Amino acid sequence: MGSTLVEKVFSDRCRTDVRAGEVVMAPIDAAMIHDITGPLAIRTFREMGGERVCDPSRVVMLFDHQVPADSIAAAEIQAFMRGFAREQGIRNYDLREGVCHQVVLEKGHAAPGEIVIGSDSHTCMYGAVGAFATGVGSTDMGFALRFGALYFRVPETIRATVDGAFPARVGPKDLILSIVGDIGADGATYRAVEFGGEAVSGMALSGRMTLCNMAIEMGAKVGIVPPDEQTWAYLKGRRPGITPFELASDPDATFAETRRYDAASLEPQVAVPHNVDHVVPVSKVIGTHVDQVFIGSCTNGRFEDLAEAAEVLGDREFSKDVRVIVIPASREEYLKALRAGLIERFVEAGALVEAPCCGPCMGGAFGLIAPGEVSLSTSNRNFRGRQGSTEGLVYLSSAATAAATAMAGTIADPREV
Repeated sequence: MGSTLVEKVFSDRCRTDVRAGEVVMAPIDAAMIHDITGPLAIRTFREMGGERVCDPSRVVMLFDHQVPADSIAAAEIQAFMRGFAREQGIRNYDLREGVCHQVVLEKGHAAPGEIVIGSDSHTCMYGAVGAFATGVGSTDMGFALRFGALYFRVPETIRATVDGAFPARVGPKDLILSIVGDIGADGATYRAVEFGGEAVSGMALSGRMTLCNMAIEMGAKVGIVPPDEQTWAYLKGRRPGITPFELASDPDATFAETRRYDAASLEPQVAVPHNVDHVVPVSKVIGTHVDQVFIGSCTNGRFEDLAEAAEVLGDREFSKDVRVIVIPASREEYLKALRAGLIERFVEAGALVEAPCCGPCMGGAFGLIAPGEVSLSTSNRNFRGRQGSTEGLVYLSSAATAAATAMAGTIADPREV
């Protein structure tokens, strides 16, 4: 009987044949901690008797949720973590590079066939390069820092095959919103979702990151794409010395489910308050008033997303009735956009462009909405209170839909701009 991609990863790392459903202790190839959950993981590490991190070279630290520090408490937390990084010899990107998930991939800390954990639920984004990547709680992270390994129940896999070509101004974000709406918020709980098909094979790494980033929004343990030429091309230079190899599910592997999707039939999608799986075609919500539009986050803050928004914007301006916040996902992506003239175009159009960070995404720093206000965001969650007041409303969309909406002042179809 053949193995799924995920079973192969665990079999390789555990040096024995591993099947879905088994509980194994697996070595960790990389671990990421940030400014929100990192302190709890460090304290747990200490409570477990930890004096020295098992392997400092495998630990990555950075700050992105509340940067620059927006309170004395945030500053104290970051100072605490900087001290730990110095003490342990851990690589600390601090607040210089951007959102943790984007930076981990850019700096080559995740690669095909590796097991990577992070103290953040959207760690599953690293599956875009064929890694088994998943978010863990502070107790598990503390254990991993102490011992360099972690217990896992190897998940079953749902295969999501996507064929067809995307229509104009429809893309990966619309696809993953549609899939989340189809499978449901808990329809993939503790399962892996393996994305494949001609639409995924032809998709840039930035789009694959969007797909895998939101796997957690249907309860999945991980989202993953089999590595191909695009994967190895992305990692070249980011991971010196890495050698391409074959990693894919066997033709006779056993899947928990197989679902098929047609990219050609998609129209722009919008997740409406207050659940990510409450997804409708944009045509159902056209004309909905918005107060703020946020284009950014680890889901859609890459150059390709900003270029998509700029293409929709053209030489026009954003509505003066809408606050538009644009935040590139990392310094690398910011510089790409800056050199391409996109930052200047957004500022000229009336947007507030911020340095790479999470921004309004979790409602922890700036860009919060007031009671009764409405935000349309390219981020990954629209839970009640996610971007400010619990009496506010958050809609989710692609960068193209966000740009069209920012110009109109109400939710708009980017195909009509």
